[in-house]
Amino acid sequence: MSLRLGDVAPDFTADTSLGILNFYDYLGDSWGVLFSHPADFTPVCTTELGKTAVLKEEFAKRNVKPIAISVDGVESHNKWIEDINETQAVSVQFPIIADEDKKVAELYDMIHPNASETVTVRSVFIIDPTKKVRLTITYPASTGRNFNEIIRVIDSLQLTDQHKLATPANWNNGDDCIVTPAVDTAKAQEIFGEVNIVKPYLRYVKQP
Repeated sequence: MSLRLGDVAPDFTADTSLGILNFYDYLGDSWGVLFSHPADFTPVCTTELGKTAVLKEEFAKRNVKPIAISVDGVESHNKWIEDINETQAVSVQFPIIADEDKKVAELYDMIHPNASETVTVRSVFIIDPTKKVRLTITYPASTGRNFNEIIRVIDSLQLTDQHKLATPANWNNGDDCIVTPAVDTAKAQEIFGEVNIVKPYLRYVKQP
């Protein structure tokens, strides 16, 4: 059965490019981004791991730990990291799980038989500090992931967890937010100040 939003992300212990890690211990009280790759030394994934390394400080200031996974082994991962560092001008410092037996891939439903019977699809899971799955995205092999979107969603999740707000289409950090229906206008004005009432159900406020 595939993981759904709100499900608890399965724990596991696996060998990685940084040694044997327990997933929950690695995350601690941080958010996590777990993202899978069909195989090492693949062109699109090389750029994705490079982009993740570039975003190291952006993830860190949001208390987010990235961790990648591929069905290849640790020795292959470490050689691939050398290529990533060279071609993307980065330093990959986050772990890449060696899932040679596909146990983690099966745990997270990363193998879609109609796409490939053996290769993991390119999935993303955003996991919060309570270990609940908050977002899932699955990409085709030909399309590189949008890591700006992943950061954007994390910003939205962290904001809306803290405040009774939602974020509109194409929202970016700093844009106006939407008051949730559970909060009446008087209360929204008390909490957020000025409320722009477009419709009784569509009310905008400045981002707190």
